[in-house]
Order: sequence, then C-alpha cells, then structure tokens
Amino acid sequence: MAGRNPLPTADVVIEVGDRVVLVRRKYPPPGWAIPGGFVEVGETVETAAVREALEETGLRVTLTALLGVYSDPARDPRHHTISTVYVGRASGAPAGGDDAAEARLFGEDDLPSPLAFDHAKILSDYFRYKKTGRRRL
Repeated sequence: MAGRNPLPTADVVIEVGDRVVLVRRKYPPPGWAIPGGFVEVGETVETAAVREALEETGLRVTLTALLGVYSDPARDPRHHTISTVYVGRASGAPAGGDDAAEARLFGEDDLPSPLAFDHAKILSDYFRYKKTGRRRL
C-alpha cells in the first residue's frame, strides 16, 4: 500500500545548563513536548533535528549524543512515526516558535504535565542516561 509507511521524525533533548527545553504544542495533540518534527525529503535526520530545534525554540543546537530510536506504532495518535532522538546542547533563553506556543526550561523534578506522545518515556530514558551513561537499546 503506497503512502502507508511510518513517517520519520527527529527530536532533540536540548540541554541548557543543567535543565532541558520543552515546548508547549500549539496544535493537537496537546501537551508539552521535546522539540522535534518530521524529516523533510532530502534532509538527514541530524539536519532535521537541528532545524526543528531552531524553528521551535530559537536555539542553535549542537548534537552531542544519540539517545535512541522510538518506534511504537501508538506513540503518535495521528500516524505511525519513528523518531530518532538526540541529546544536544545550546545556550541562551528558549522562545517558542513555529508550531510551539511556548518554550521553557525544566529539570527532572519539575517536568510539566501533560507530556505529549511518548515523551515521558523518552525523558525518563534521558535522565537515566545522564546518571548512568546507559542508553536505550
């Protein structure tokens, strides 16, 4: 069936100091999310991650690690997506842009609610990675 393949996405857990940037989504599904979005034709996943981070937060991100690949068919209620999730670093104050209504810094103990998609799982994996060095398999 043409057009029925999963859609590739790229997300970045952006570190600013000892906090991470999350964006409040402007469009459904609602909630707070890790900055990211769809990979465009002719674009690498890494390029998409850096572009989406800039569009949604105004921050220029340097990717530092690959956290993991998330492919649960139920992770996005709109369609089956496969997300490559990176860790990246930036400096400055994030500002919501593109389809992000707001961008703010959070720590592990003050994460907002609700978190969109499977981003609670991704953030849990991220904070474990920061403590133990272990990445998702």
